[in-house]
Amino acid sequence: MPERPGFLDISDEVRQTLDQSGAVVAFESTIISHGMPYPQNLETAVKLEQTARDAGAVPATIAILDGRLKVGLSGAELEQLARQGPDASKISRRDLPFAVSRGISGGTTVAATMIIARMAGIKVFATGGIGGVHRGAQDSLDISADLEELARTAVAVVCAGPKAILDIGRTLEYLETRGVAVVGYRTDELPAFYTRTSGFAVDYRCDTAAEIAALLHNQQAMGLDGGMVIANPVPDEFALDPVLVESIIQQAHKDTAEQQVTGKNLTPFLLQRIETLSGGDSLTTNIQLIINNARLAAKIAVALRKQNSNHT
Repeated sequence: MPERPGFLDISDEVRQTLDQSGAVVAFESTIISHGMPYPQNLETAVKLEQTARDAGAVPATIAILDGRLKVGLSGAELEQLARQGPDASKISRRDLPFAVSRGISGGTTVAATMIIARMAGIKVFATGGIGGVHRGAQDSLDISADLEELARTAVAVVCAGPKAILDIGRTLEYLETRGVAVVGYRTDELPAFYTRTSGFAVDYRCDTAAEIAALLHNQQAMGLDGGMVIANPVPDEFALDPVLVESIIQQAHKDTAEQQVTGKNLTPFLLQRIETLSGGDSLTTNIQLIINNARLAAKIAVALRKQNSNHT
């Protein structure tokens, strides 16, 4: 178990489960603060935690409240963050020391959640989609910190692939360069968040949670740095039409250019525009794919616990 810093608050349930080498799944909190409106954000956060429990794992939603790194939020804390919404800070790796020093509250991105999960000793993390190389990054150099964190922090990230707003080909090239494996769960093709297909192949395919857990166990046993992307396609009944999604995304990108939206505001703005342009269909898909990822992540955490116990 890693040394836990004094500014890290782990809930009693999560701490006890970790100390007993139990199955724990981390969840990020920008989904709550910046990913969707109230009250859907709160309802989704509660549903994610229950989904993990139903699959045999303890949920640990991660956020920063008043400068404290929180691992496992109470119902009141989930409500607080959900009501704050975009008024809360969006906190990534670079922001962590400032958030702690200045008593800031906010939602943690994939990168920040990975860091805090590692501090706590959590190995599996579920989110919606990872960040990556933005379209036009050859000029803007807009590349998400999520990718670099995947290259350095040993936490497996279960997602529905990179967010569809990104340049998926360049995102995969970046991950390959940094030695991050992309594993498809029951698929040979990388999903693209709202859709089950992207036109790009995954590095490896696994058809069971136990197979994925074996990969993670061996990666850890070898002492390899970095995480792993577990790409889990959105359930077919909730997938959107790829042609329609692409046309909406192109319009959303035009809107960002006209309004000169950049930096950490770009992704939330794009997702909001896509929700509006899709008539709310993208939000429904977003919620369902996150729940689907929570279920798989919990199964992997349970299988990883068994793998580790069999090798002690």
